[in-house]
Amino acid sequence: MDVNIREAAVARRSAVRAPADRPSQRRSTANVARTPYVRTPLTATGKTGPSCRMSIRGGIEPAEPLIFEGFASITDKPYEMYDMFGPYMEVVHVGAFTETLSKNPDVPLVISHNQERRIARTGNAESPLLLSEVVDGEETGLKVFAPSLPRELTDVVEVTKRISLGLIDEMSFAFTITAGRWNESYDEFHISVVDIHRGDVSIVGYGANPYTSAGVREQSSGVDSDSLRAMLLGIV
Repeated sequence: MDVNIREAAVARRSAVRAPADRPSQRRSTANVARTPYVRTPLTATGKTGPSCRMSIRGGIEPAEPLIFEGFASITDKPYEMYDMFGPYMEVVHVGAFTETLSKNPDVPLVISHNQERRIARTGNAESPLLLSEVVDGEETGLKVFAPSLPRELTDVVEVTKRISLGLIDEMSFAFTITAGRWNESYDEFHISVVDIHRGDVSIVGYGANPYTSAGVREQSSGVDSDSLRAMLLGIV
């Protein structure tokens, strides 16, 4: 075990009242007091950020909307986080999104966790966002699918350019920890239930969790109109 994680665990064990207590000042880097987009007054809010391999495929017609797809969180894989005591490992478990997704949460796809830079949204007819949880297979987690990004939005144009140039390749999501627990050593926090209603899934410069993949492609490559209609109606 890393010495910094061990020392932080010792301090945390003596200060945390119960294993179910959330991390205090939860953040993804060591040099800031807290994540800048924690939604007050919810102290159990935070974010994870997967590393994403985004790409633009050729042959894109100006009249065709773009498709964005990927994972905003990969489950059952630990990544390093920080609290007021220092570093620890965090794991979002398979099934953590089941309850919140069943309630049809209001969630936008945004740039850099900026709520004014929305490029898709759940329940939106013009630029819909579809969220689902993958619970089986080699890669599990929160799946993000935006089938019709509007090209007229400046943010869509700019983020597409940055992705194609390899300047941006990560994602993150803002959420509230509904249920979680420290392990016996207090060096791992296991998240079992999250709430993403009025949070976000975000394209970012850097995130915390280095495992997921994502991509942007033309609408005509791989999704026919019948399949798209079925997904929007919740059939798939």
